[in-house]
Amino acid sequence: MSLITCEKATFAYEGVPVVKELDLQIEKGQYLCIVGENGSGKSTLVKGLLGLLKPVSGSVAFGDGLHQTEIGYLPQRSEIQPDFPASVWEVVSSGCHGLWMNARHQRMAEENLRLMSMDRLRNRSFARLSGGQQQRVLLARALCATKSLLLLDEPVAGLDPLVTREMYDVIRMLHEEKGLTIVMISHDIQAATQEADRILHLTSTGSFYGTPFEYRHSPLGVAFFGGCCCHE
Repeated sequence: MSLITCEKATFAYEGVPVVKELDLQIEKGQYLCIVGENGSGKSTLVKGLLGLLKPVSGSVAFGDGLHQTEIGYLPQRSEIQPDFPASVWEVVSSGCHGLWMNARHQRMAEENLRLMSMDRLRNRSFARLSGGQQQRVLLARALCATKSLLLLDEPVAGLDPLVTREMYDVIRMLHEEKGLTIVMISHDIQAATQEADRILHLTSTGSFYGTPFEYRHSPLGVAFFGGCCCHE
């Protein structure tokens, strides 16, 4: 059973339909990249998957034990207050569900800090970290909220090339070694076709969904890659 199923789902922004009649199944274990131009509906779809925006028609359903509140979410860096007055530990532990930190929550936060190689900085001020370090902390926080699915909204935006490569490596590790389902919003179509096993390209007139190979040979993919298949 799919983790998330959209059936003819239409999401609107300020009353204007942006994502129209989307059919989409996100299966357990997938690595899905969502691409498209600005205004194509990527952020609107994110809000819809998180339950922050209800479809004006169609439906979004959750299955295979996934609850909408159990999606680990890494927002865009532009939505994060970089000088947030909290320690690394406080930021990460805030991702645990519940009003109080019990022993299980504490172990979870500790494990995710180590997984992101940020445990040595647990007492450091979040505001004093580099952009890449802040992303690792926020990813650890997102991991505390989920056992199955991470939703990452442009996780490498604004990072330098070396840190970008490291972040892609971390995400791939979470997918391949930890078995997490990944849904990543990206402007980097080149990287999306190299990292993901499914591509959803949103446009103002519709969408494409398929494998990277199918995408590169679709009209949208050919328009981007110029018909070159050297990336296969």
